[in-house]
Amino acid sequence: MSDPLRAIADAVLYEGYVLWPYRRSAMKNRQRWTFGGVYPRGWPQDRSEVSATVAATDLEVTVRFLQVVHRQVLADGEPVDSAGGWATWEEAVERESTVDGRQSTVISVPAGSEREELGDGVALIRSWEALEGEVVVEGGTVTVRNLADWDGSPREETVRRTFCSLHAVLRGSFADSMEGRSGDGLWPVLIDDTTMLASPIILEDRPRVAPESPGDFFDGGEIDQLLVLNTLALTDDEKAEMRATDPRTRAILDRVESMTPDQLMQLHGRTTI
Repeated sequence: MSDPLRAIADAVLYEGYVLWPYRRSAMKNRQRWTFGGVYPRGWPQDRSEVSATVAATDLEVTVRFLQVVHRQVLADGEPVDSAGGWATWEEAVERESTVDGRQSTVISVPAGSEREELGDGVALIRSWEALEGEVVVEGGTVTVRNLADWDGSPREETVRRTFCSLHAVLRGSFADSMEGRSGDGLWPVLIDDTTMLASPIILEDRPRVAPESPGDFFDGGEIDQLLVLNTLALTDDEKAEMRATDPRTRAILDRVESMTPDQLMQLHGRTTI
């Protein structure tokens, strides 16, 4: 995947993943995974199937999504809310599946878990549930389905069997026009003459991430400069919670605290006369 495509696809993949003030205690981070969910069949609040149609055939399709991973902190073998600089929380792992020269492919991720020892009797258990789905390509139409059945669980458990932030990268030969494009849960936009991104978020054609942006902030509707300054203004206790929340929020804090004055000035924008 080329760098410009990767940048915009990853921005879609992680949109809303966790929002400023980047702490699990923040009200806005109590309900996550709000874009691009393909839920188990029978879930009453959102789709279990999404599709996009473009004026092209012989497509190569790569479907990308996040799978929710539960991170449980253990202290001396017992589940706890937090220890060792980490809190119990829902992380995510990136998954993808490619359909190339076939009409369909199965998405199958077995349930699993892994243990990370932190020392001093503290460990992290990361676990995930099984995912089952399919990607079907018929002419210029790409359809993605979740094949699991909803078991009546509440949303916080159902998202663990959901394809979160799902989008599709379509490769073929495309005209620079809106003709022949449509979507149900995925809206195709042109990246370049041979690539489209079928996104759960409506974008303009040939979108780009601003070169001045210092990195991911998971909120494309906010101004990077404000996010940087607001993050730097957090108290030490708030920064400690931000570090404990998620590896990606920890990376944001490390990045903004190491920014140089020149990098901060670039966030003001510039005008050439």
